[in-house]
Amino acid sequence: MSDSVSARKRSILDCEECLSPAEAFSIVADETRLAILEALWESDDRPVPFSELRRRVGVDDSARFNYHLGKLRGQFVKKTDDGYDFRLAGEKVVRAVLAGTFNEDPVVEPFVASGSCVACDGDLIATYQDERLTLTCDACGRIHAHEEFPPGGLDGRSPDDLLSAFDQRVRHLHCLAADGVCPECGGTTETLLSSETAPFDLDVVVSHRCSQCAYTVVSPIGLVLLDESAVLSFLSARGDDVCGTPFWHFPWVVGDDALTVVDSDPWRIEVEIRHDDEVLTVELDEALRCVDSSVGNVS
Repeated sequence: MSDSVSARKRSILDCEECLSPAEAFSIVADETRLAILEALWESDDRPVPFSELRRRVGVDDSARFNYHLGKLRGQFVKKTDDGYDFRLAGEKVVRAVLAGTFNEDPVVEPFVASGSCVACDGDLIATYQDERLTLTCDACGRIHAHEEFPPGGLDGRSPDDLLSAFDQRVRHLHCLAADGVCPECGGTTETLLSSETAPFDLDVVVSHRCSQCAYTVVSPIGLVLLDESAVLSFLSARGDDVCGTPFWHFPWVVGDDALTVVDSDPWRIEVEIRHDDEVLTVELDEALRCVDSSVGNVS
């Protein structure tokens, strides 16, 4: 049985030597305990002494406060000689709330995004639904990006700032996943190429799937080349700012014309990256490792 299959069949209720998930969620399902986590989060100096933490939370009854604090100790909060501090799980609870993952479902009116369609040069429209940001051509309907983005990331950002943050987030998440590290749980990711390419209108896409939590990101193949040294050297030497340009502006990232499937068993992919009358050809293997590159003239 493959790791990915076993990950799908593993129950989140399975837990032999740890706090059960049901109990863990029940512990933080209390306003006083959430207030304790919030008080720790807002404290500039940690650990926080018991009396100071109680004052910040606003609970007069010391015994009642100690009861709730005791429930958090072990999994979410740790006690030190100087007071109380977070454990990683406690920080994650606060971050999840701040990200809006558990308790927000914002509505964003569609807006025009920078760049134009790689297929028809039409306007790109950004929409936000089900915690995903999607960039779609208003003329032909081609999808240029479709990635998750936490609701909390919308707060205080203009459309341009939102798109900039989206660009950076997508790059970093996919870079981490392509390097074999799950952005969600830190588990091991597997890179797979597929001709089942929904929602993208492409011949082939890449997916990075975690064997532990089944977290999966799917993207155009060109996205993995944004930090490839041969690509960066070729374009930066010619004045193109790869890092400062949104990824959906590059036809070789989101388009099909630059990509050639040389073989599918095993996979061999060629990507052509053009600048004026020059072209960099990058050959990728089934793990999307660069096995060869060459520079020539556009024929």
